[in-house]
Amino acid sequence: MRSQITRTSHETLPIMGTRALNRALLARQMLLTRAPYSTLEVISHLVGLQAQSPNAPYFALWSRIQGFQQEDLSSLIRERKIIRIALMRSTIHLVSAQDGLSLRPWVQSAHERGLKGAYGKLLGDVRLDDIAASGRALVEASPLTFNEMGKCLQQQWPDRDPGALAAVVRTRVPLVQLPPRGLWGESGQAIHTSIEAWLNLPLTSHPEPEEFILRYLAAFGPATIKDIQVWSGLTRLNTYVERLLPQLIRFRNEQGTVLYDLPDAPRPDPDTPAPLRFLGEYDNILLSYADRNRILDDSFRKRVFTSNGIIRSTLLLDGFVGTWRIERERNAATLTIQPFIQLRDEDRHGIAEEGMQLLQFAAAHDATHTVKFLPIEE
Repeated sequence: MRSQITRTSHETLPIMGTRALNRALLARQMLLTRAPYSTLEVISHLVGLQAQSPNAPYFALWSRIQGFQQEDLSSLIRERKIIRIALMRSTIHLVSAQDGLSLRPWVQSAHERGLKGAYGKLLGDVRLDDIAASGRALVEASPLTFNEMGKCLQQQWPDRDPGALAAVVRTRVPLVQLPPRGLWGESGQAIHTSIEAWLNLPLTSHPEPEEFILRYLAAFGPATIKDIQVWSGLTRLNTYVERLLPQLIRFRNEQGTVLYDLPDAPRPDPDTPAPLRFLGEYDNILLSYADRNRILDDSFRKRVFTSNGIIRSTLLLDGFVGTWRIERERNAATLTIQPFIQLRDEDRHGIAEEGMQLLQFAAAHDATHTVKFLPIEE
């Protein structure tokens, strides 16, 4: 009887179509209007930025913050107010120091699951706690690359794969990547120490899952439970969502799946104009849902998500995507646009105008800037 009541109540929920979900996402991601907030405030609101590509967060913030400049982020990394650390989905994120301390314990089970799946057979019955303790001592004494870490640990465990040994430390010890990694215009290998050593602060002992779910909805909602789980890399979040029900409202998508949301979060009219925006590789909005149709039509997925795991830089046109890249040669920078749909003349003009602004941001020292359009792929 209870399942029948639940099903009937779901059928009475208001429907949010794909375009309505798209506009809600853009509003919460500060992509309808650039925000007048600080870099730290925006990164905190977004619960971090995906950051496998060191420069990608700079493009993400340029499209979201009024007057953003590269040094606005680079200075926060140098000052240890923003850190680079593996978090949701076991991938590198750029987050506030406080979020790093609280999010990392929350997503630990996802990291453990990834280690077992990728390296379980290589590790066998070795004591993981012993490897982690040795690895922590090494990186806190002198920050190391993963390659250096693996070689050092193999001196103690000579019959184990060095990559697997380093992966144990990455899983069991919350490691941060130190600058110059992640600084605009600078290069360097990813070297690591523990977050506790870098910040001189302890991890949060009791992270609050409900808090993170509410923050996810503020930045990405309305969303299904599966969406929240894909974003976090965690499973079995139903219980926490159920506890939050008195604080939430519900909708359903066009497929009938329940969407959860915050009562006062923005849900613009579906016909709200969406300005052109350029986003960097691995942008959060492409990776934070089980169903990505609100931002990326399934027919275009393989054009953005490549077979070797790269997620291309994307162009939002009327809220949906095409791709772009910048090529630099002989003091000249060219922005190449790959549209997924036929562009009107006014669309091309707007893309070219915004694209020149992007080139001025990304390649200010190059003498020549050009925007080039490729033909639509069949």
